[in-house]
Amino acid sequence: MSNQEEIWQLVDDKKEEYIKFSDRVFDTPEILYKEFKSVSEHTQMLQKEGFKITEGICNMPTAVMGEYGKSGPVIAILGEFDALPGLSQQAGVAEHKPIKNSENGHGCGHNLLGAASLLAATAVKDWLDNNNIEARIRYYGCPAEEGGAAKTYMSRDGWFDNIDTAICWHPATFNSVNKPISLANSRIDFTFTGKAAHAATAPHLGRSALDAVELMNIGVNYMREHMPDSARVHYAYMDAGGNAANVVQAKVTIRHLIRASNLTELRSLVERVYKISDGAALMTETSVEKKVYSGVSNLLGNEPLEQIMQNEFEKIGPVIFDKKDKEFANKIRSTLTESDILDSFQRIGIKAPLDMPLCDFVAPLNSFSSGGIGSTDVGDVSWVVPTVQARVATCAVGTPFHTWQTVAQGKAPAAHKGMVHAAKIMASTACALINDPKKLNDAKEVFKKQIKKNPYLCPIPNGVKPPIIKYE
Repeated sequence: MSNQEEIWQLVDDKKEEYIKFSDRVFDTPEILYKEFKSVSEHTQMLQKEGFKITEGICNMPTAVMGEYGKSGPVIAILGEFDALPGLSQQAGVAEHKPIKNSENGHGCGHNLLGAASLLAATAVKDWLDNNNIEARIRYYGCPAEEGGAAKTYMSRDGWFDNIDTAICWHPATFNSVNKPISLANSRIDFTFTGKAAHAATAPHLGRSALDAVELMNIGVNYMREHMPDSARVHYAYMDAGGNAANVVQAKVTIRHLIRASNLTELRSLVERVYKISDGAALMTETSVEKKVYSGVSNLLGNEPLEQIMQNEFEKIGPVIFDKKDKEFANKIRSTLTESDILDSFQRIGIKAPLDMPLCDFVAPLNSFSSGGIGSTDVGDVSWVVPTVQARVATCAVGTPFHTWQTVAQGKAPAAHKGMVHAAKIMASTACALINDPKKLNDAKEVFKKQIKKNPYLCPIPNGVKPPIIKYE
């Protein structure tokens, strides 16, 4: 039996238990920094598997780390388990049916993500024991990827500093080694403070914070013409100042999400937005406070790691789906537009066939398009340790993530198959690196050269703490 076959079998030996584990996390969807039930499930599984556990890492009550082994290279596998607000949905139903008295939903598949990553780490642990190999496998249970940037704080504060390499994955509509292209971003709250007044009898005495925010938004929108094509700016009112139109609003908070292709470009855009906010405050005779809420870096690639993972992906091939999987996928696809379906593979530069219900191929390593780029806090991990990520098919071709359709497929047999497949790819990638120290060293040397040329500067300033509102 080859190393790959052995590690795949070790994954299969425990897959049913981990499928149930993923479903339990799905059934208790929790959002950023409130994932108490989810992290408890992960901690209990780590205890059962015999990992040495560190809870509350980086002063985050819903972050956990498990490690196995005493010496040798340290291979980390990253997991997530946070859900999204406003995406309540019954599983296994191909129509929009929110669950009564429930608001959140796993619209990005993080119930699958964390379970597969922990299954992979467990399989590597068992493989090390079976073969008397000296190495350390570490699992990171990371909260708040959706807007909370937990891994950015962890990267800034040194929680990945002593790792040789990091491995992770994400649910997708296709099978591919993730090309390391993403947008750096910064979420910043701008709070304008003015002076309240009666809007009819004494408007001249008031100084409107709402006016200031609207002027700021106008300035940012005019800036769009003069920023790089890949950059993005979005905003949301966190506090619009109240609903009394006859009162001059004295305090308003807006959150701007600024994205750019790299950290240098991001810092330049942030400074420009700061100047616009200062100008808006000056025009309205208000004051403005700027507070960084979160931020992430762009992904830093590592070609040696990507080639190793691609080799493992090609050995195992695509996820194998059956007739029932495809039938349910087609039901989901009937709720989507033709554009949804055609754009489903845009990250790998392919127009999806309209008659393909579930992805049945592994994309070539060099297959990539610049379309559909988002942001992830895995980016910051990639700036402190060599990192590689897989994308594995878990849902119907055309499924837009962060939608009820993704949630509806979160407990489907196809999702479970993709989850187990991802665990095998990550585990076999880890084993390949442990078995070949030269390959691991090559990845580290490439990383060192990249960082020497362009050192990491975390987008979240020192002293800024994670936006943890309360403990439960």
